[in-house]
Amino acid sequence: MRTRKYKAIVSSDWNGCLAPGGPFDCISFHYPSLTPALTGIFKEYTSNRITFQDALERLQELMPSPIDEGQMDAYIDSGFKTYAGVPELIERLLSKDILFMINTTGPQGYFQRLFSKGLLPQIPAFSASPFIRYPRRKSDPALVYDLFDTSDKPKNTAKAMHAHDISARKVILIGDSGGDGPHFEWGNRVGAFLIASMTKESLRNYCADRGITIRLHFGLSYPEAEEADLEKEMQVDFMELEAVFEEVCQ
Repeated sequence: MRTRKYKAIVSSDWNGCLAPGGPFDCISFHYPSLTPALTGIFKEYTSNRITFQDALERLQELMPSPIDEGQMDAYIDSGFKTYAGVPELIERLLSKDILFMINTTGPQGYFQRLFSKGLLPQIPAFSASPFIRYPRRKSDPALVYDLFDTSDKPKNTAKAMHAHDISARKVILIGDSGGDGPHFEWGNRVGAFLIASMTKESLRNYCADRGITIRLHFGLSYPEAEEADLEKEMQVDFMELEAVFEEVCQ
């Protein structure tokens, strides 16, 4: 995959965007008493009230011990899920020479275990937080980028583009919350096609304040403070985006 030629790139957030749940759920699973605090931290940085670096500092103060591979596997085995059609969409895009990249504040170790277990298609690149990370395995993507703050999302997408010589005119970004704001701001500047998935008010506000045009709203769109409706979210078929990607990539 490192030397393969791609005609376009899709760089997408993960939690609440392609899959239900949050980046700290693996911690809540093993330390349920921390759930209220973790939920608060998540909402603060996705609405841009604190930086992701600040969020990680608070997180590390709360965690009794790191999440090891066995604990991560137990969390994954308890009920891993994506929104409908997400793995199939990734496979289809890769088969059409469109690079799919996960770009998230979620922990690298979570995705390492998903790839190792074969629960996600093998992708060329991903960008995630190293706050949980395991020894590298053959199942890891060829390109792995550290994400220390939300401002690293555009930087890491650009690195993957340059690694595979992909034009800025062939870039699609997917996000759901204000944490994806810097990614969308950069994408708007370079001419990327911006898709809001399961859109949160924080992303709409970020884009409206900066004159950023979201080209497509996909799935549900939430007013401020409205709780996610998982039942309705799971009815959204992400394979419907295939036609959009094909049109943008022509």
